Amino acid sequence: MQEFSMIAKTFKGLEEVLAGELVELGANNVQMERRAVSFTGDQSILYRANLWLRTASRVLVPIATFKAKDADAVYEQAKQIDWSKYMTLSTGFSIDATVYSETFRHSKYVTYRVKDAIADWWMERENKRPNVRITNPDLCLNIHIAAETVTISLDSSGESLHKRGYRVANTEAPINEALAAGMLLMAGWKGETDFYDPMCGSGTLLIEAALIAQNIAPGIYRQGFGFEKWLDFNQELFEDIYNDDSRERPFAHHIYGSDASFYAVQAALKNVKSAGQQRFIDVKQIRLQEIKREENAPTALIMMNPPYGERLAQDKDVLRLYQDIGTALKHQFTGGSAWIISSNEDALKCIGLKPAQRIHLMNGELDCLFNHYELFKGEHKEWKKSISQTTTTRFPKSESRSTHSHKETTRNSSFTAKGKSPKRSFSKSGTTSRKTRS
Repeated sequence: MQEFSMIAKTFKGLEEVLAGELVELGANNVQMERRAVSFTGDQSILYRANLWLRTASRVLVPIATFKAKDADAVYEQAKQIDWSKYMTLSTGFSIDATVYSETFRHSKYVTYRVKDAIADWWMERENKRPNVRITNPDLCLNIHIAAETVTISLDSSGESLHKRGYRVANTEAPINEALAAGMLLMAGWKGETDFYDPMCGSGTLLIEAALIAQNIAPGIYRQGFGFEKWLDFNQELFEDIYNDDSRERPFAHHIYGSDASFYAVQAALKNVKSAGQQRFIDVKQIRLQEIKREENAPTALIMMNPPYGERLAQDKDVLRLYQDIGTALKHQFTGGSAWIISSNEDALKCIGLKPAQRIHLMNGELDCLFNHYELFKGEHKEWKKSISQTTTTRFPKSESRSTHSHKETTRNSSFTAKGKSPKRSFSKSGTTSRKTRS
């Protein structure tokens, strides 16, 4: 198959994680950019990228790059494109523009001029105009302008890839699914321990953790992708990729979520059921201060997205909440590893623990710190010494942490059998229907 250039868009701070995902998928010439990663691959990579990338928002295929000083120059260049390669007169299309330029101040005017260029191109050849369709278009076009460099791309994703398809209930300001997945991957989560989110909200971190633990494609729940309406859509190839569950793996641990809000817990339970992950995820209504773990409970990865208290940075209730977080981490999750995202630095200090790592991320429009805390017992020096000894003893250089013994694989094989991917049946007309996970 022919190889071509693509761009996976993402959110600030997730570029390196996304680049790693693309390398693992088999993409070539992977290069990190501003809130994006460029790469090359064939049609198979395009389909896999949309189905498998956890931290991407969309995958674009550039069809023209040129220099332009104004919208009229963009019109002239766009009119040079052979639009019959990508659409017909009956194709409903939409145009989205992203502009980082002092020259181009009105992104909407740019979209109007590209729309005019496409319409005039068809008028000169067929004496008819194609249809602009804002909702549910057949073809999504993306225009990116940086200074005077203009790139016109086909949007292969359609709806943003963070919209997985499993969310049926919301709480106020839920965390973006792609950001949640990126946080988990940054923390090294592969499902090798239990997982806790004591402030789970609508359950996004819980579900993304379950999908990563079993290596389930995040796009498996979606109703469709933009490329499925393209003229060159290879239905047989996509069906093979979509129904291939050979990469899925057993998950021998468990995921626990809790929240003080009854409504948040109900929303989380609905979303967990929608994703078919009830066997692996428990959600309960309980206040953070009331969490009691068993004395010999296994080590766990703890991750949470607590309220930031943005309107009142010194709000006493918010600061007290973060103090309670610190108390719970010290006394209820000793021996584990905790990761917390927040835009409130003053509140984070109230946790009373020194972060082992501080990563800058964006949650929506908010600059956040994603802090990592090692929850050791006793003195820090003694903990570091014990970790060093344990690592040397249990994980010599020739052995990987993720290696499973034959007994482990056999013992956990039932999880894979019961957790099959939802299949999509493809009709001859190209329409599809999806089955839900059991």
